[in-house]
Amino acid sequence: MSEVTVLSVQTGRIRPLGPEDVPSAIAKQARAGPIAAGPLGLDGDQQADLTVHGGAEKAIYGYAAVHFSDWANAFPALRERFANGAMGENLTIAGLTEADICPGDVHAVGSALLQVCQPRQPCFKFALHLGEPRVVKWMVQSGFSGWYYRVLRPGSLGAGDTVTLAERPNPDFPFARLVEIVSFGRPTRAELERMADMPGLASQWRRKARIALRGV
Repeated sequence: MSEVTVLSVQTGRIRPLGPEDVPSAIAKQARAGPIAAGPLGLDGDQQADLTVHGGAEKAIYGYAAVHFSDWANAFPALRERFANGAMGENLTIAGLTEADICPGDVHAVGSALLQVCQPRQPCFKFALHLGEPRVVKWMVQSGFSGWYYRVLRPGSLGAGDTVTLAERPNPDFPFARLVEIVSFGRPTRAELERMADMPGLASQWRRKARIALRGV
């Protein structure tokens, strides 16, 4: 990787979202200066529903800034909304997309070590956040999921930090293919075998691969 940079860092507190006041922390605000990154995420960041959000394997959410122009073209009425933090991401990153990474990649950011472990699966709160029900389906169809990190080494990070590839344990398995499998299914047996014991992959996807192999 070269010239990969954190453009901004965002965290959010739980607030009412939408007409029914659903609790959510998807609306995030930019943070200045170094922010502590621990096993469960960034200091000051919250998650409302811990059954599907947060935890060690969804500690920090990264998103490719280059996708914002595609979102704006797809939803021109929301053009002004598609800027840093629009996806509810913690790290808005320049110079990196789903096509550039692999599951298990370890990124050095500031003094922290972060590991790519799974893609995002958007839920209804994303639609409430942007006030547009079609955005959930479009994220799935586009493959612009972003990626969740686990924190391998706690540290601090901030806007302007370089993202450096420190380790790539699965160079033969593109993250973009993992996004397709998570969104649409239809993995091959060989892919399931790889995923079942894939270093760095989120445990739920290793477990699901092992279950699927029993039925193949």
